[in-house]
Amino acid sequence: MAFGVKMKTIKTSRDYTVEEFFDAIKDKEFEAGKPEYVKQGLAYLIAFPALDSQNQVQIVRLGKGKFMVQKAEQAGVGNLLKNAAIDSATGGIFGMKKVVGQNAKRCEELVEITKKELEALGL
Repeated sequence: MAFGVKMKTIKTSRDYTVEEFFDAIKDKEFEAGKPEYVKQGLAYLIAFPALDSQNQVQIVRLGKGKFMVQKAEQAGVGNLLKNAAIDSATGGIFGMKKVVGQNAKRCEELVEITKKELEALGL
């Protein structure tokens, strides 16, 4: 993990778009919660309920047959702008929540757990 981001790669048995992958998992139960299909800038990703604005488990497509389960800031354009503004106003102190604290540690654990749960689905 570097700078509050943790990433784990999973391979799928076939090539899925993010939307197809979401459709395949949207009704499954995950320890991280119920996944959602979220717009992030020009792209889409799969996001689980955020622990706080700095800690959220997300799934992004890496390429053909590969996805990444990651720990990142809460998805959504509005959330990114808000977090950047608060971090700037606090001189970077706000951003420390993604590196230290109970939510940061729990989110790292959820990345590992979610990776294993996805692999167990055999997609």
